[in-house]
Amino acid sequence: MKILNSKQIRECDAYTIANEPILSIDLMERASKQLFTWITKNFSDSDEFLVLAGTGNNGGDALALSRLLFRSGYINIRVCLLQISKTPSKDYKINLKRLKEINDIEIIELKQNDHFPKACDKTIVIDGIFGSGLSRPVKGYWADLINHINKYSNNIISIDIPSGVYCDGNTGNTGAKIKATTTLTFQFPKMSSLFADNQEYFGKWYALDIGLHQDFFKKVHVNHFLLDKNDIKELIKKRRTFDHKGIFGHALLIAGNYCKNGAAILSAKGCLRSGVGLLTVHVPESGREIIQTAVPEAMVHIDESEIGYNEPAFLNKFAAIGVGPGIGTKKSVQNALFKLLENYKGNMVIDADAINILSANKKWFKLLNKNIILTPHPGEFDRLTHKHNSAYERFVTQCEFTKKHKAIVALKGAYTSITAPNCDVFFNSTGNPGMATAGSGDVLTGVILSLLAQGYSPVDAAKAGVFLHGLAGDIAAYETGFEALIASDIINNLGKAFKNIVK
Repeated sequence: MKILNSKQIRECDAYTIANEPILSIDLMERASKQLFTWITKNFSDSDEFLVLAGTGNNGGDALALSRLLFRSGYINIRVCLLQISKTPSKDYKINLKRLKEINDIEIIELKQNDHFPKACDKTIVIDGIFGSGLSRPVKGYWADLINHINKYSNNIISIDIPSGVYCDGNTGNTGAKIKATTTLTFQFPKMSSLFADNQEYFGKWYALDIGLHQDFFKKVHVNHFLLDKNDIKELIKKRRTFDHKGIFGHALLIAGNYCKNGAAILSAKGCLRSGVGLLTVHVPESGREIIQTAVPEAMVHIDESEIGYNEPAFLNKFAAIGVGPGIGTKKSVQNALFKLLENYKGNMVIDADAINILSANKKWFKLLNKNIILTPHPGEFDRLTHKHNSAYERFVTQCEFTKKHKAIVALKGAYTSITAPNCDVFFNSTGNPGMATAGSGDVLTGVILSLLAQGYSPVDAAKAGVFLHGLAGDIAAYETGFEALIASDIINNLGKAFKNIVK
């Protein structure tokens, strides 16, 4: 799914109006009907609503929604007209006229310095104050109103975007912002909804299809995408009757040390459950019996060291290599990793301790290339680059890092972002808070390694691996809940994740 910026959103609306064709007021009505459908499915006609309508098209949506709700029996509605501008939009004025034709609906006009409308914790606030075109911080009286609403309401539904939030990242925005519990966005998510900094403003968001013209989406060039099931279904390789294990690649996993062989087990099982033909796990002598017992499907190569990774291992026979889970950061391990990066030019996924070693040896960045996938969490990425003050700032650095060093970066978290060397960015749509658990990242390393060994391009392996990993976590969480979910649950549901995609 393409993610449009604020300028492209306006262009998409204009294209739909011109080429469907449809009047802008009728497109607004269509959007409002989608809002109406969602709200009536989730709230009773006995609930109390306070609708805050600005003077732009976002306010027009709010007015049209109020009319639809009232006429369907939602009579506990107060509509507050915020006199933000002396020149309301054309469609706002049309919808205000239509609303005023309903004699029984309560309409309040609010201008600067008026007392704020009353709201209790049971009041459902519909936020239609500012839309996605906002480009400056909200200050003064209207900021005070937003802060008042945030303080006294426990249920705020924002139309399209929370008022006060910028559409394209929200960085540097010091103004007041609505803290929505739910955001009903139109057609596609707003870029800013995908960053942790803005979670308290968007709450849970839903994209409502309002029938914007598909030809525009096909033509418009974007660099930002939200991965969905159809995207991944197109990537998954189909297996044929006479295929054999040699076709699905031989992967090498370098993982584990004296105290962290569990990381090697989790990563190895994640790799095997993702379809690799053959897997060799390179572990220190202390891990030999552990791996052979816990993962009998894997072959084992023993390091010369008793307790850690000490040699680059034999490399030529492998289709892909994964390195990092639990290997530690001792000097001997660093030396072995350097030799690996220097000598192996095939597809590789680098995670965990291997990333931390890179962070301590930034001169080694020259050894990175387009065949390498880095999978840091935010803390590891900050060590790799520099400290960041916001998730969006970190995202900008991520894009710059990939552009400069060509290595693909999958920055883990909610909506994991994958940056490709051609500057495309893919945000993941699967996963849940229960996956914030020890070993989850080790499993992801194994999944991506497996796909690399099977012949997926590094970008496709990162996209499919992150999506499958998150989907397996979602399936697991459905059974266990978030709190009880552990990394092994993700492994055990990888098969269901594949079936869910390819069925």
